[in-house]
Amino acid sequence: MLKFRILFKLTDNAEHVADAYQSSVRRGEELPVALIDRWLRQYVDNLTGLPTVSQFTGGASNWTYELRYPERALILRRAPAGTKARGAHDMAREYRIQHAIRPVFPLVPEMIALSDDHKILDSDFYVMEKLQGLIPRKRMPPQVRLEPEQYRSLCHSLLDTLLALHGIDYAAEGLDTLATGAGYTERQITGWTRRYRDARTWNVPRARRVMNWLERHLPDSETLSLVHNDFRFDNIVLDRADPTKIVGVLDWEMATIGNPLMDLGNSLAYWVQSDDDRLRRATRRQPTHLPGMLTREQVIDYYRDHSPIDFDNFAFYEVYGLFRLAAIVQQIYYRFYHGQTDNPAFRHFWLLTGYLVWRCGRIIRNN
Repeated sequence: MLKFRILFKLTDNAEHVADAYQSSVRRGEELPVALIDRWLRQYVDNLTGLPTVSQFTGGASNWTYELRYPERALILRRAPAGTKARGAHDMAREYRIQHAIRPVFPLVPEMIALSDDHKILDSDFYVMEKLQGLIPRKRMPPQVRLEPEQYRSLCHSLLDTLLALHGIDYAAEGLDTLATGAGYTERQITGWTRRYRDARTWNVPRARRVMNWLERHLPDSETLSLVHNDFRFDNIVLDRADPTKIVGVLDWEMATIGNPLMDLGNSLAYWVQSDDDRLRRATRRQPTHLPGMLTREQVIDYYRDHSPIDFDNFAFYEVYGLFRLAAIVQQIYYRFYHGQTDNPAFRHFWLLTGYLVWRCGRIIRNN
């Protein structure tokens, strides 16, 4: 329990940093501004001067920057430095999948241009429009003060957006070439098991029981749809005039054709509610604790009631979402452990890995 108390203190202290999500660029993560500006002018007209650059520092995956010109603000995304898991941080894929999905799902930002010129940066990168609006994080933006029924409406808007994505006839829209599709569920279990093992350090559990349980409980059949794979409050943009309305969805790094119930399980891994235990509340990174927000059970019920997919027990997908998150966290910690990043925010991620595996075990014991 000592390490969980340490985890609570770490995540509790992080709350004071969250409000400064967009800030100056972290040391060692600077951009060659003049080179990027020269490249960008091939695709965007009427830019003057060099942009002011700031970095979105709350994320733990791809590096995201704002390029602010007098005329407009743009967003640049690039992969982090260091060794990457196979298939991770693929900027070209992230750009192309958003470019393909935007015509049928207009909440995707407009893509501006993609670069694979490593004379500019040491990785592929792309630039897209900046969506104007509000992004919920650990706290709602300070100007947002909603009543409980409005927060409930916001939850419904969030789930309706996810259901709309899952309801797109991707084959009819010519998007069936984006990914393999069939066999997705088994590939996810196999893939995240391998990634966890490859990224494991001495100070985190082996998680054999969780891996074996997921393998034994693979569903007999699967539904396929477009999936976002990181669908949560801090990846949506709210209308400034009506914060219960969603005007954009961000961070399509892991979008593909896959199992929509796994997409929902991924979302629930981040869903911390007001009556959760102290340790779980300490890991909260989105405002799902506020009065009127749905509970995880209510989220599942709403999705079930508004989806054509027939399912009863959701435990497999909850465990999968938590274990996948544990693997992602551990991959990030692995980079820190091996000196591939010196971001101090990652120093104690091994504690979070252990906690997420422990949560998987609790669900397994009850099913």
